[in-house]
Amino acid sequence: MKNVTDSFVPLGHWPSAGSFGLNTDILATNPINLSVVLGVLIFFGKGVLSDLLDNRKQRILNTIRNSEELREGAIEQLEKARARLRKVEIEADQYRVNGYSEIERDKLNLINSTYKTLEQKENSDNERISFEQEKALNQVRQRVFQQALQRALGTLNSRLTNELHLRIISANIGMLGTIKKK
Repeated sequence: MKNVTDSFVPLGHWPSAGSFGLNTDILATNPINLSVVLGVLIFFGKGVLSDLLDNRKQRILNTIRNSEELREGAIEQLEKARARLRKVEIEADQYRVNGYSEIERDKLNLINSTYKTLEQKENSDNERISFEQEKALNQVRQRVFQQALQRALGTLNSRLTNELHLRIISANIGMLGTIKKK
């Protein structure tokens, strides 16, 4: 026991028997104090530390499990989203193809209807032009006929004497008489 008490007392200082004193030499007392404190902490703190570590371990495991479940759910949702995306892309391609074919059909219908409309307009314009030409020709013919008639009347009036006039009248009366007899 003396060896144990020697460690509490500095080598150069031996107190008298029966007295109690504190050793203030830090280098001599520090390892002993630390070993006592560590021993007490290990003995009493082992259960608390073990419980804390177990709780922490459980929380970490729960967090990992939750993360795995969330990851699996996210993967499942991702697969569903990809499937929907593929479906939508297929539908979009179908709409695009149908839209292009419908556009082409509409384009051809528009071209055909425009062609028919232009053809009808051209026929109508040609008929109108023909009608206007015919009308113009008739007007020119009438004017020429009127002018020719006026010239003929003018010529007849200038050359027709009373005697010639009476002869023509009697010849016409004679022709009318023969026509009546027949």
